[in-house]
Amino acid sequence: MKHNHGWEHSHQPSTMGHGPLHRRDFLCRCCVGGVASAAMLAGINRPALADEVTFKATHGTGLCNLAIFLAHKRKYAAADGLNLEFVSTPSIADITTIFGSGQVDISSIPYTNFFTLVDKGAPVKIISGTGVEGIILVSQPGLDSAEKLKGKTLGTFQADTLEVLAYDWLQKHGLAYTDMEVRFFGSVPELTDTFIAGKIDMISQIEPYASKALQGVPGSHLLSDGTDLYGPRYTDCVIAASDRVIKDHRDKVKVLIKALMMGQHDSEKDRVSAIKDTVGTYYKADFDTVLNASTTQYLMIDQRPNQQFMLDRAKSVGELGYISKSLDPTMFDWSMLQEVIAENRDLYRNLIVV
Repeated sequence: MKHNHGWEHSHQPSTMGHGPLHRRDFLCRCCVGGVASAAMLAGINRPALADEVTFKATHGTGLCNLAIFLAHKRKYAAADGLNLEFVSTPSIADITTIFGSGQVDISSIPYTNFFTLVDKGAPVKIISGTGVEGIILVSQPGLDSAEKLKGKTLGTFQADTLEVLAYDWLQKHGLAYTDMEVRFFGSVPELTDTFIAGKIDMISQIEPYASKALQGVPGSHLLSDGTDLYGPRYTDCVIAASDRVIKDHRDKVKVLIKALMMGQHDSEKDRVSAIKDTVGTYYKADFDTVLNASTTQYLMIDQRPNQQFMLDRAKSVGELGYISKSLDPTMFDWSMLQEVIAENRDLYRNLIVV
């Protein structure tokens, strides 16, 4: 393994169908019952006030998290007795680890990372969608086709939708995943910074950091925005909850889903205000970049129509070596989303993307 240029792991994949070398490192970190470090879990067990319920939540850094960021920033759920508390994670992989180990209640998570938890038997469910589209493949100047990428380096994140899209795109264009050197990173900004520094040839990146990479390297190429593979409104991230919190606080889970729907509504109504409230605190990119990128990755809380799309991607996740079991619709629980929609018809009717 290499440990230069800031990336976490580096490997040359060996055989497909059984997964590349060192994927076991990721799988071990995400096993149910995994122990997170004291620094990661600091404050997780702080008791909630007597008159409210507190949900601990993990999240990523892309625009797919805008709904939960707005719910947190604007306290949409406070009036209904729900406090949302974010738990910081040192790396992207840790989002999956601490959610799967039951240390938090809720996670805004790439659905393919969620698959790894289901494969390990974690008691968790997808309860709503959050972000769609916005996964971008970016390459250095001159590397404008799959053929030119053979033997080059790809930067991504393990078991993420970012890795799966890159895998699917390369396959579509006749290039095996083993034809590239795949390097896994610890954070989204780190991946973009490494690309801008010219230390990696191609990245699979999320908005707004994909736009930042394109702007940071004159002549770089946007190879795919995912729609050429998957069509419009493909899923990136979902909102998942532990079975425990669904059982113990089902009414508050519905409060959360309503708050997410409010986030979608308000961001559609006034994108400028939504980005102003989140840039800097939640997004480490300048305002104009985040605002422009918000047109290429946006919110879609009701992703019931995308259920089969997500299940279909399990084939690629399995070929990459992250899951070994077949997946089925039991990992989804749309019942609370359906009730929120029925109880808030005006809010739902005023959403643009459904």
